[in-house]
Amino acid sequence: MTPFHNLHRRAFLGKSSQGLGALALASLLKPAVAAPMQGVLGALPLKQKAKRVIWLTMAGGPSHLETFDPKPKLAEMHGKPMPESFTKGQQLAQLQGKPLTCFGPQHTFTKFGKNQVEICSLFPEIGSVIEDICLIRSMTTDAINHDPAHMFMNTGSQIAGRPSMGSWITYGLGTEAGDLPGFVVLTSLGQGGQNQPIAARQWSSGFLPSKYQGVQLRAKGDPVLYLTNPNGVTRDRQGADVAAINTINQQHDALVNDPEIATRIAQYEMAFQMQASVPDLMDVSAEGSKTLELYGCQPGDGSFASNCLLARRLAERGTRFIQLYHKDWDHHGGVKEGVALKAKEIDRACKALIVDLKQRGMLEETLIVWAGEFGRTPMSQGGSGRDHHNKAMSVWMAGAGIQGGIVHGATDDLGYAAVEKVTTVHDIHATMLHQLGIQHDAFSFKFQGLDAKLSGVEGAKVMKDILA
Repeated sequence: MTPFHNLHRRAFLGKSSQGLGALALASLLKPAVAAPMQGVLGALPLKQKAKRVIWLTMAGGPSHLETFDPKPKLAEMHGKPMPESFTKGQQLAQLQGKPLTCFGPQHTFTKFGKNQVEICSLFPEIGSVIEDICLIRSMTTDAINHDPAHMFMNTGSQIAGRPSMGSWITYGLGTEAGDLPGFVVLTSLGQGGQNQPIAARQWSSGFLPSKYQGVQLRAKGDPVLYLTNPNGVTRDRQGADVAAINTINQQHDALVNDPEIATRIAQYEMAFQMQASVPDLMDVSAEGSKTLELYGCQPGDGSFASNCLLARRLAERGTRFIQLYHKDWDHHGGVKEGVALKAKEIDRACKALIVDLKQRGMLEETLIVWAGEFGRTPMSQGGSGRDHHNKAMSVWMAGAGIQGGIVHGATDDLGYAAVEKVTTVHDIHATMLHQLGIQHDAFSFKFQGLDAKLSGVEGAKVMKDILA
């Protein structure tokens, strides 16, 4: 055997990588001992209240006026012209240049909890856990159309190509799961039928290494394409193939030192691990009838409720960032009927997620965020709907050191604009990072000569008055 000191550099690296391939094969065939992906931050500068985030995205732009922001004055002015003082010189979407008519809230509001927080009567289950929820009525955003508004909420920028918040967080903190991705996306549609596409760039890693991008799991059918091996291919044989491919990649990486090759190696290994872990994750049969009744779902039905249950299971298994998209909130017409239908689909499941995490002792270290991409106008569109609106929207947060049973901020009497404790998307990002133990204004990645940040450079603030 040739001594290592007589080998040329390339030969040494080649023999070393062959040894690494054998080690990779051994680890692949024993997925239980796979090491979780590490983040770059190491010791955190702040006390960590949240170990993970579950972000509930109501895609389409839910109306704050039929959900969480009561406006009796708007009800009084129903059918009257919108005062020009509110809208003059303001950006509107499809109502620009058209007659603007006040459109009162289409459902009643009910008071819940010790502080008598008013929310729409369509959401009694969420109301029953209002003591765990901080309701933010003064949220604003920069974008007024769907795709850039999703992009802004997810990345802090309307420009495509920036990393999503799930990618930022897994880049910084890594994941506690060795056999599941650190960032998982689940989508659901419901019965409304507005199946607007959600582009995969919404969970892209942007300019961060691609191993931090989100992985979408399908709620119906095979959760991941090509999850099962073809007939005649055993797990040992599949593991040997992956190990051989990774050995070749390692040899190439030793020559060119490309970080994307390391990502490719990690992705092959993760895909192999997922062949065993994902079927177990998706099999909720062991949850029992009481848990399924709590969420109001059936195994494999692809509903928002089922995805909420899967979110809890992912959280238990160490996934760092879990994002659920529930579509069909774009009510340019029929907002009364549309919101009523959406409420039936999400109300019980949102409560169940909070209750389930709480009874398992996980809510105190899990941050839940409920948000759309923008709000809706207090003016009518087509007589029965509302247009896109970026000056006022409602979101709520729960768990991980967030004060429950309180309301943060307010909009004006007609719900047109946030006027008290105005909150931005960057403020939400800064607060989320703070609860994760990350100093938002020091957490950056050098890109095109600049220190890029999730919370932007516009002076984002942590909302300390909502923290317990």
